Parts: sequence; structure tokens; C-alpha cells
Amino acid sequence: MELFDLLKALLLGFVEGMTEFAPVSSTGHLIIVDDMWLKTSEFLGKSSANSFKIFIQLGSILAVIVVFWKRLFSLVGLYKIKDVTPGSQLKLSHVIVGLIPAGVLGLLFEDFIDENLFSVKTVLIGLVIGAFLMLAADKFGPKVPKTQTLDQITYKQAFTVGLVQCFSLWPGFSRSGATISGGVLFGMSHRTAADFTFIMAVPIMFGASFLSLLKNWGDIRPDDLSFYVVGFISAFVFALISIKFFLKLVEYLKLTPFAIYRLVLAAVLAVIIYF
Repeated sequence: MELFDLLKALLLGFVEGMTEFAPVSSTGHLIIVDDMWLKTSEFLGKSSANSFKIFIQLGSILAVIVVFWKRLFSLVGLYKIKDVTPGSQLKLSHVIVGLIPAGVLGLLFEDFIDENLFSVKTVLIGLVIGAFLMLAADKFGPKVPKTQTLDQITYKQAFTVGLVQCFSLWPGFSRSGATISGGVLFGMSHRTAADFTFIMAVPIMFGASFLSLLKNWGDIRPDDLSFYVVGFISAFVFALISIKFFLKLVEYLKLTPFAIYRLVLAAVLAVIIYF
């Protein structure tokens, strides 16, 4: 693996880490940067290049675990959250309920998504539709949300957020954009919806990465491992930075600025592709 190729892995890890938890679609940005400029499929092969984009999400997952370790450990009984009544605390069952819809659809349509939706044109569509959902959340969500903390989330809210998360299976839609918007529309504060989004991301992203690697393991050559490692480390470092920054930002700016960014990016892509 040449140094220039490893710099590509570093750049893709940067894109993944900085965009995974902002509602702008990390997968969409990876596809745009890779398909239009870096073209890693030319030396990794298409299936391995797609697996790499999913694999480096593990770096972002590790960053979430570092930031939210107390809350994640509390879900499996390894840590006690202070000042919270055990009966009213966010439970692992809330997370599972939120994961079921997208988890089922993801398993059913995994091959179709990998083969047909990883393109700049599909990302463009996802960017636009996702932006309008985010604008709707800011406009129609309750002015004073009833759910101000993770421990006030109900099973109904968890499930409805999980339903909205299904849209994120379309590259460019954004997992965090979909779930935060869904949470806000169904009574959560922006910060609570973001926290719940990040916690749900750990099992669903880990599962997707594991299944993709298991499926395409034979296409990954030993010489490519350094590319994967550099991308993983890069994604972890930059995700660690972006998570804390985004959590503060979303409390003050809400979702509208991110929606505007998505629409501008979609317009630029449309000009590049069609004109």
C-alpha cells in the first residue's frame, strides 16, 4: 500500500468521523468524496471499497463508547446513574425497541442497498428529502418538549424514532438526521434526541459493520489491511472531536442550519452531475 493511498484512507476517516454524528449523512459524504475524487474502488475493488466505508464506522462507534461509557454501561447493569429512580431510567429494552424497525429492514434489503443505492445520484435524493424532514422537525416540533432527558423517553417514542430511522437506510438521508428529527417531532428536546441517537448507533452500526465484513471478508486482501487500520484510527479521532462539538451545537442551532447545508450541497452536486 503506497503512502498516497494511506492518505486517502486518512481523508476518508476524517470525513466519516466529522460527519457520522452530524445530521448531514456520513455515508453520503463518503460516497461523494470517494466516487467523485478518491476512487478507492479502482485499487480495492467495489465490494472491498464499500466494506471499508462501513468498517471505519467502527472507529466512530468506539468514540461514542468513550463519550457515553457511563450511560452504555448502565444499560447492561455495570454502572449506576446517579439521581435517577431505577424504575424510570432509560433501559436496554428502550434501545432494542428503537432498533427493531431499521434492523429488520436492513437485513431484508442489505444486498439491494449495497448493489443499487451507493451512488452520488441516490445520495443527492437523500440529502434533499432528509433536509425537508429536519426543517419540519424544527417547525412543527413542540416548543417546550415534554422529554428533556434520556430517562424520560417512553417505549412509544423509542419505537416511533426507530420507524423514522428506517429512512436512513437510504444513503444520504442520515441516521442522526432521521432519528433526531423523529425524536423532536415526537416530543423530545434536540439534545435528548441526539443523545438517544448516539446510544442507538452503537449496536446498529456495530452490527452492520460486522455483517458487511463477514460477507465480504474474502474480498479484503492482506495488503489492504493497513488502509483499513488508518481509516479506522482517523475516524475514531475525528469522531471523538465532532461528537462533543455537535452535542453543544444542536442545543443552540437546532437542525435548520444543517438542513440548509444539505440543500446547498445537493444543489452543487446537481450542477456537477447534470450540467
